[in-house]
Amino acid sequence: MLFFTGQLETEQCLQSSPPSPFVIDGRTVEIVQHFKFISSNLKWELNVVNIVKKAQQRLHFLRRLRSFGLTTQVMLNFYRAVIESVLVFSITVWFGSITQKETLRLNRVVKSASRIIGIDLPSLEILYQQRLLGRATLISQDSSHPAHDLFEPLPSSRRFRYIKTMTDRFSTRFFPLAVQALSKSDFSPTHSKHIFHFLMSFFSVYILS
Repeated sequence: MLFFTGQLETEQCLQSSPPSPFVIDGRTVEIVQHFKFISSNLKWELNVVNIVKKAQQRLHFLRRLRSFGLTTQVMLNFYRAVIESVLVFSITVWFGSITQKETLRLNRVVKSASRIIGIDLPSLEILYQQRLLGRATLISQDSSHPAHDLFEPLPSSRRFRYIKTMTDRFSTRFFPLAVQALSKSDFSPTHSKHIFHFLMSFFSVYILS
């Protein structure tokens, strides 16, 4: 059984000789320019286009709820469950690497929803920072996580050692940004065990139960 429908050919491959055919179980994997969320140039424009399209379609139903005279709280619950969930899906993976133009496109959806509901909604920058910091905190406290060692406390025990990056592309990826976000926050590595146990207890009681 094949789990991949295409082999992503990156810019680096395009600039050199064509790559050798990739074969799985005797079948050659097709080379494609786009795969799932990311393009061959390792950018996220296709992902942003798909997110905006899906979210805008769901704004129609939010407008219908308003036309029915439903309360603000009901519309807010619908927005968070149906529209915001689309906008923030895997946001810690891609948001730090998108362009300003793409950020504006995404936030237009949030502003449209804000006008429909009649209240101010948090921008994607705020939602991204919240999730980035939350994810970074969990990883830094979980010694069994494969990336735990990337969060290395400095001797002062109040900040983490920044990850050295050689390219702009890598500097906008999750782990360098996560380490920076955690270092700039009020979080202190000396309180790691207490925070980790609290978060694990919260998830086990309210999420997994």
